[in-house]
Amino acid sequence: MTTPHSKVYIEILRHIRAIIAEKQLSYGDKIPSERELAENLKVGRSSVREALRALELLGMIETRRGEGTFIKDFREHNLIELLGTFILDDTKAIKDVIKMNELLEKNALQLILQSDINVQLEELSSKVQDTEITRFELMTELVKLANNFLLYRIWNVLNEYVSFVYKGDQSHSSSKKHLAMLLDALIKKDHLEVFIQYEAVSLKENVE
Repeated sequence: MTTPHSKVYIEILRHIRAIIAEKQLSYGDKIPSERELAENLKVGRSSVREALRALELLGMIETRRGEGTFIKDFREHNLIELLGTFILDDTKAIKDVIKMNELLEKNALQLILQSDINVQLEELSSKVQDTEITRFELMTELVKLANNFLLYRIWNVLNEYVSFVYKGDQSHSSSKKHLAMLLDALIKKDHLEVFIQYEAVSLKENVE
């Protein structure tokens, strides 16, 4: 049941989120003060203080004495590890996270197959041939090339959980050969081969 207090709390959080989006604020940028938020929303400062405290406990913002409140990079404070300790506490949950990660990556590959971006793919292929690149680094580039911002944002957060499961090591199952073959198949628009090579670099077989 939603109480009047919780409605105010949620509205404050939504307002802060809208400010961040409207002003395109990022890590290190300052957000309005407790007083300004209270005046703009016409709510008590105690309610604003409670919402800001919750965001600070999550490591999303920080208050610097005499300076104000600033947005933080939540990854710096191991939020994923903290949440993962509670969420990824059984084999089924782990498999569900990895499966969803796989579905997002496959959707990204489908979008790439429908796009005309061979120049970017060839540049990425040269990078794979000339340098050491991990599975995570390659998939990051590919999901970006899918050109779907929401898909990338969701995948990026979810992949932090996958990294937690694999203790940061996502490269052990992926040979340079298969990564190169995946890119080659994308360039040739060979749908079947794309997903054969994707399976070759898949993480799901390594779940214990």
